[in-house]
Amino acid sequence: MPRFGYQFILTTLTLVSTLFGGIQVVRASNATEEKGARIYCFMRSSGNSHIVSWNAAYAVIKRQGKTLFRTSPEHASVMITEAVVNDPRKFPDCGQFLGDLFSSPSNKASTTPVGTNATAINDERYSY
Repeated sequence: MPRFGYQFILTTLTLVSTLFGGIQVVRASNATEEKGARIYCFMRSSGNSHIVSWNAAYAVIKRQGKTLFRTSPEHASVMITEAVVNDPRKFPDCGQFLGDLFSSPSNKASTTPVGTNATAINDERYSY
């Protein structure tokens, strides 16, 4: 009978620690997505191209995320979009740039800097 009590306590402690650990990860994720959105929007409104802004924002999201797996480029785009839509006052005039996060690679070739290989840049965005 005492053995059942120990198993119950260990299971309960495991569940509680998992729950509170999950909340910590969600908070870190929200901070990371907001930071990525702030970088992307600031760089775009300062006149930088989509590629340069995207690379900077995605690097932060990838490296500072607190998840077990690396964030995919598609998910990072969604994270940036959610941060902007959730609080547009923090990111004024950024809505006009969000479409670039979801346009096809062939459309992005026209926005790449002169003298660069558009295919290599677009392939880098989705390689991780």
